[in-house]
Amino acid sequence: MVDESIRYAAAACQVDRPNPTRRAEIEHNVERMLEMVDMAVTGYEPMMDVRLVVFPEFAHAAPIYPTAKDLCKHLTLPIPNEFTDRYTKKAKEHNIFIQTGTFLEERSEWPGKVFNSTCLIGPEGILYTYRKVNTWIPWEVHTSPHDLSDYGDELFPVAQTSIGGLGVAVCYDWLFPEVLRQLVANGAEVLIRVSAYMDPWGATPPMDWWTTVNRCRALENMSYVVAANQGASLAHYAPFSWPGGSMVVDYDGRILAQADPGPGEKIVVAPLDIGALRYERKRRLGHQPLAHLRTEAYTLYGQSFMRSGQMDVETDHTMEINRRRIGEVRTRIDPGPE
Repeated sequence: MVDESIRYAAAACQVDRPNPTRRAEIEHNVERMLEMVDMAVTGYEPMMDVRLVVFPEFAHAAPIYPTAKDLCKHLTLPIPNEFTDRYTKKAKEHNIFIQTGTFLEERSEWPGKVFNSTCLIGPEGILYTYRKVNTWIPWEVHTSPHDLSDYGDELFPVAQTSIGGLGVAVCYDWLFPEVLRQLVANGAEVLIRVSAYMDPWGATPPMDWWTTVNRCRALENMSYVVAANQGASLAHYAPFSWPGGSMVVDYDGRILAQADPGPGEKIVVAPLDIGALRYERKRRLGHQPLAHLRTEAYTLYGQSFMRSGQMDVETDHTMEINRRRIGEVRTRIDPGPE
C-alpha cells in the first residue's frame, strides 16, 4: 500500500565559492557544502524536517577550460569518488537525500569525454547519476549521453524513495519541456533543478526566465520543483554574474519559498506534501495536463534534429565542434532559398 502521508521540507542551497582551477581545490567547496547540509537540517529542525537538500550546477567546478581535453587534465573526476562517499556519510548521518552540485565527470568507457553530472545520494549511497542531456552549446564542451551510440543507461532516471519519486535535470535542460515530462512519465513527483543560470535570465524582470520556467514546469507536470541556482559573484565565476533566486514551487506553480535575487550563499526551505500531490493527480479532471496529453498530435517528434551517435568519433570536444553541429541542424531546419 502506498503511503499517502509523506510530508517533509526541501532545502535549495546556493553557493558562492571561488571556482577551482585544479582537482585539489574541489575539496574546499565540498567542505562548505557539507557544512550547509548541517545548517539546513539542524537549523530548521524546530520548524520542519528537512529531508531533501539540493545544490547548484558547477558547485564543485565550472568548465573554465575551452576543450574537453583540458578539463580532463585539470578538473574531471570519476563517479563514485571520495566526495560522493562523504555525501553518503552525511546523508546517513541525517537520514536525508542530497542532490549534489554537478561534477565534471570522466568515465573509462569514453576516454576524453566530459559529462556534466549530478548524483542523488541517500543514506545507502548513490541512487542515480544524471548526465546533462541538453548541454549549453556552444559554450559547454561536455558530451551529452544522447550523442553516444553505445550509451546504455537511462537518460532520465527517477528514484523511488521514502520521500517520493525524485528526478533531476540540469539548468538548460529545463528549457526543453520534454525533459521534465519524461521524468514525470518515469515516476517523478519532485522535479529537481540543479542550475547555474546567469544574469540577465534570472529571478528579476524583464528577463526572469528562471522564475517563469520553474513555475511553468511545476504546473504543467503537476509536480513539486526544488531549484538550486548558482549564487557566485562575478569575481568568483567570471565571465558571468549569477543571480541566485533558488526556490521551491508547488504543483500548482505557487512559489513556496525563494531566495532574494543576487549573489551569495543562501538556503531556502519549504514544506512538500507528497500525499496532497498524489491526491490532486488522482482527483482532478480539469487542469490535468498529464491525463490530457495527445502525444500522437505532435509529428515534430518523428524527426531527428540533434542526432545521436555522432560524438563518439571525435578526438576532442571543442566549441568549434559545437558550432559545426548547430550549423548542420539549422541547415536541415531551414535550408534557405534554392
